[in-house]
Amino acid sequence: MAPPAGKRVKGVQIYRPFIYGTTARPFNDTDNPRPAGVPADHTHSWQVFVKGVDDTDIFYWLRRVQFKLHESIPNHLRTIDAETIMRENEGRPASQRQRGFAVNETGWGEFEITIRLYYDSRSSEKPQTLYHHLRLHPYGRTEAEKEVMRNGGEVVAWVYEEQLFNEPFEDFYKILTTGARDKNASAGGGKGKGKGKNAQLPPNDNSGGSGDVKERSAMIPLTNRPGQPFSRETEQLEIKRLKEAEDKVHRIVLEMTKGLKAKEAELAALKKAASGA
Repeated sequence: MAPPAGKRVKGVQIYRPFIYGTTARPFNDTDNPRPAGVPADHTHSWQVFVKGVDDTDIFYWLRRVQFKLHESIPNHLRTIDAETIMRENEGRPASQRQRGFAVNETGWGEFEITIRLYYDSRSSEKPQTLYHHLRLHPYGRTEAEKEVMRNGGEVVAWVYEEQLFNEPFEDFYKILTTGARDKNASAGGGKGKGKGKNAQLPPNDNSGGSGDVKERSAMIPLTNRPGQPFSRETEQLEIKRLKEAEDKVHRIVLEMTKGLKAKEAELAALKKAASGA
């Protein structure tokens, strides 16, 4: 890899949210029949993917993804290039464009998938490796959670992640900080607003706004909706669960401390009684 041009933008960190994971569906005769040629012992169709939150564009910073599947699967090492996807997207309506990196397969067993991320060469970032367990069967912390997934017809195992670029090089900084626009709007052909440290940063959140997520930004939706489980609402619910768990632990500690003091007082009384006997 050739060294990037320019200097690093000191004291700056830029993050971009994304999602990776798998979605699996059991074969059935109604809405997911087994395709012709698929082995009879394959019980599910499934997809592994890396994509932007709310299907926003990530091709401007993530250029290639390699998926390492189980070795029993033909061509188990799959590499997907952003350039190829963008060429295939040309001329397609927005609703039919591929918005991320994905591999579709069928099978019967669960296994760990290795996902390797390759960034824009101007970032000078080394590839990053993620690991994800393919889930074909409903799972959850409770039977109720499993039942909800079972009734939904899909086994969704998605992970929210944020890619952090620490003190990016100037050229890559300009890529990250220019071009913010409404979803599905075409990229402008202008030169942007400034360059280097003076470039205009895209919005990092949509608090107080309409809730719409912009391309080339760090924004996530304000609320959940079908097919989009990650949002500010999710974040607040998780904070609430953590606070409730913290309060529960605090109550347990207080109860244990109270019980310990009672035991210590009882022990002291026994020792006193024994010494006076």
